[in-house]
Amino acid sequence: MSNWSVKKENIKMHDRVGGRYSFFVNSKDTGQSLAGISKLHDTGVVDLLLKASTLAAVAGFVAASIYYGSFVKLWEITIAQGKFFSFFTYSAISYSAITLLYLLFRTFLWFIYKPYNALKDNPLPEISVIIPAYNEGALVEKAIKAAIEAGYPHDKLEVICVDDGSKDDTFLYMQKAEAKYPDNVRLIKLPHNMGKRQALYHGFKQAKGEIFVTIDSDSIIEKGAIHSIVAPFVSNKKIGAVAGNVKVLNKNEGIIPKMLGVSFILSFDFTRACQATYGAVLCCPGAFSAYRADIVKQVMDQWLNEIFLGQVCTYGEDRALTNLVLRSGFYTTYQNNAVVHTLVPTKYNQLSRMYLRWERSNIRESIILSTFILKKYREKHRLLPFVNFVIVNMRYPFQYYAIILLFVNLVLYPANIFRYLSLVGLIAAVYTAYYIRSEKNSDFIYGILYAYFSIFTLQWIFPYAFTTLKSRSWMTR
Repeated sequence: MSNWSVKKENIKMHDRVGGRYSFFVNSKDTGQSLAGISKLHDTGVVDLLLKASTLAAVAGFVAASIYYGSFVKLWEITIAQGKFFSFFTYSAISYSAITLLYLLFRTFLWFIYKPYNALKDNPLPEISVIIPAYNEGALVEKAIKAAIEAGYPHDKLEVICVDDGSKDDTFLYMQKAEAKYPDNVRLIKLPHNMGKRQALYHGFKQAKGEIFVTIDSDSIIEKGAIHSIVAPFVSNKKIGAVAGNVKVLNKNEGIIPKMLGVSFILSFDFTRACQATYGAVLCCPGAFSAYRADIVKQVMDQWLNEIFLGQVCTYGEDRALTNLVLRSGFYTTYQNNAVVHTLVPTKYNQLSRMYLRWERSNIRESIILSTFILKKYREKHRLLPFVNFVIVNMRYPFQYYAIILLFVNLVLYPANIFRYLSLVGLIAAVYTAYYIRSEKNSDFIYGILYAYFSIFTLQWIFPYAFTTLKSRSWMTR
């Protein structure tokens, strides 16, 4: 659900099934491709070379960074600032060393990750696809069509599209899709705009399937994607939710979508693949995710009426629902072969609003996660989710302390600007190794550009989100 627009009517899709490895997945998984889906041949000599080069780059960067930070004193300003600043600076250096080693460990998890592909000999469950839509226009019809024609058996598939009080011709396009697929498409029209969480809730109430699949109305899934996102539920009864692999739909519409195309690989593929190996993906994205229906039915009233700081929560419905699934004792995982292409902002003001909404949701749900992450919320695999939670969230105080220290340092030692800019480029280049191994194209250069773009234009997002947590606005409507 968005206000962005697609300029090109014909969008070329590429069907693929990934091939990585995971110790969380059932060892009997054959890893074979689903029927009708072309397999990406990312194994063999080329893949081994890419793995080796990525690991070498990360290991070399980690070793050099630890040495550089510990012995050459990255922040020289501490020499002149006394014990107080020195204490925090050396603490930041120690934390940096821990996160660098953790990056190396996460790289290992990423290498061993493998998606579930074991549907061939298992009966397929009945699926309900819920698509909430608001002022989406013609794109909603494409989203419905993609879901219907994804290859899942029509006798086991229903698509429920919910018009959340649109003020344009969205419902007209929904009716066109219903007329074309009368046996599979059902429509719900809300009397006025009630928000995405309410729209999904109305869809959940009407859905009849064993698995609920949620797709944003500005997102187009690839053929075979529903098979892929359903596979973990069939293979492992402890799986409660599955995250899809989100890619950028309108990548060729400007520099921002191109940068986001690389950024999404790092956040949706790298991060979620790591989390999937221990069964704790923290956010199953609204663009494309799936849930066991019986779990959703148990928690959806609590989810709908979520209150934080005295306010009813509106945005962040995907992270909130994922939290409830985890809290219920189930695992959450990620399918890199369940690909969806989603519309992203093309302008800075749109991008900053999207990130601000995401950051507020992340802060709120991280606080909620902290209330049960130390408890026995499930029988096994609790250590790594806790370690990840601590390391990831400890970055905030050190990150902004480093920014302040950097500013002071550059005022006193202006020549160091070139040193820091070079360091940013080096870090970004190392991270793009993950993108190169996943996508095997030259767009990685936009990942380096995004690193500079983020540092100079997006650092205000977190502190502003933190101080405006009570805001309920989506800011894109």
